Amino acid sequence: MITPLMKHAADGTGRDDHARLRYAAAWGPGTPHAVEARRDVRAVLAHAPLGDRPAVPASRVTDAELVVSELVTNALRHAPGPCALTLRLTGTELSISLYDTSPDAPVVRPPDRGRVGGHGLYLVHSISDRVDVTPRGGGKEITAHLRLVASEDSDAGEFAERARA
Repeated sequence: MITPLMKHAADGTGRDDHARLRYAAAWGPGTPHAVEARRDVRAVLAHAPLGDRPAVPASRVTDAELVVSELVTNALRHAPGPCALTLRLTGTELSISLYDTSPDAPVVRPPDRGRVGGHGLYLVHSISDRVDVTPRGGGKEITAHLRLVASEDSDAGEFAERARA
């Protein structure tokens, strides 16, 4: 069962003088739902243009949905207890943080087309601009940072190239 901790709220100013938008939810042991988490990230990103932020491109919304889905699914599969999701939208960056009760550091496995499963963290790292893992009271927090607008030096085919590697 999802327990919303905070739907959304402007909680100050962040980089580039944009208001920060924050959402958090927690699930009991064995109950996180990736479907709900994807819906939540879409809702947060839909609020981006309501302030002075640019609209989030549909491709980045899809990327954020995939990242949140993989993180929630991994918590369900590999952590014994509850988990919590926090989404922070500041300026043109979305931070997706997932706390789970497993103290084990996640392992990014190299791609293997013959293996069923085990590709989620590779995808998270490929899509995200940065991924941090922080030990937290008997568990860990994984935070994926996604830049939501293309920078002048970004290559549109960058993800496709990394995925083929």
